[in-house]
Amino acid sequence: MFRITADEAQKWLIEEIAKRLGVEPSEVPPDQYFDELDLDSTAALIIAGEMESWLGFELGTTALWYHPTIEALSAHIAEECERRAPAA
Repeated sequence: MFRITADEAQKWLIEEIAKRLGVEPSEVPPDQYFDELDLDSTAALIIAGEMESWLGFELGTTALWYHPTIEALSAHIAEECERRAPAA
């Protein structure tokens, strides 16, 4: 298990969302709500699955509900990584 910072998670999410939307990463604002990003449910599920593979753990089903922006979800991911990391 490796630790992922909020910045790393945000960069990953923005790049994946941009790829699915066919836009440049600079066009994906980190403070925009996921439901405003024009992702269809299939693309969202694919991103979620790829993210869980990248992270090495499953995000809770309510993660997007409680963290509805890239910025908020990135911070949550960093916290989860820190919580799950073995003590040094």
